[in-house]
Amino acid sequence: MIYLSHFSFPNIEQEYSFIMSIKRTCYDTCYPFMILSKHGLRMLDFEPVTILYGGNGSGKTTALNVIAEKLGLKRETVYNRSNFYEDYTRLCEYEVQGRIPKISRIITSDDVFDFIINLRNLNEGIDQKREELFQEYLDAKYSHFQMKSLDDYEELKKSYMAKTKTQSKFVRNRVMDNVREHSNGESAYLYFTEKIGENGLYLLDEPENSLSPLRQQELLKFLEDSARFFGCQFIISTHSPFLLSMRGAKIYDMDEEPVDVKRWTELPGIRAYYDFFKAHQGEFM
Repeated sequence: MIYLSHFSFPNIEQEYSFIMSIKRTCYDTCYPFMILSKHGLRMLDFEPVTILYGGNGSGKTTALNVIAEKLGLKRETVYNRSNFYEDYTRLCEYEVQGRIPKISRIITSDDVFDFIINLRNLNEGIDQKREELFQEYLDAKYSHFQMKSLDDYEELKKSYMAKTKTQSKFVRNRVMDNVREHSNGESAYLYFTEKIGENGLYLLDEPENSLSPLRQQELLKFLEDSARFFGCQFIISTHSPFLLSMRGAKIYDMDEEPVDVKRWTELPGIRAYYDFFKAHQGEFM
């Protein structure tokens, strides 16, 4: 599915014209001005899956943030939004097919990292509560409690539960059973599967962060299926060879000047992987 057909950024003449016209001189930078234009990036044409590939400083994250800002997409965490963002995005243009679905959002590495930290803290809190409940179970199971008034009903119910259930069932009934423990990779993968619904436009900034190679391949399959069967469109910035291999993906090499479309096997980073494993091929026999 294609919701966003293309997105155009201001050319270098427009940027210079704006910079020369401003009276503000107290800023050290005009970011995001002069970031994308120096790489010759004028327009991105999108497919159901479009990937921005490039090293640090290539502008791929800036491009995602600018697109998200212009479209008003939902996001979780704050980002490097300078005083000139509104000025810059006013010079941007885009074309859509129909409407951008309300479910659409940008997902960044910071979003995933915050989710992992929050879930870990929550699970640590639950671990502490669980230990307390183990002792509560023993106290209730071997107590000789007798109900004397309605005020004692909750205590009676707890005592009855402890005497009729195993320790694990007692704890499971009293603790937050809707929270599970996950490794960082599992938590990161869970975040994507929870935030990405059907029929939406999703901008993903380096989603491979916090994911093992196996988890990256699981994410690859999830994204492929979401684009193919569930009406999703993805614009992704990534270094991951697994995600770069996504079927049908249109890949922009942001390290090229001007920015150019390439096959994933033509990218320098992928060739480096290929050459390395080719040189060590005998060790895998």
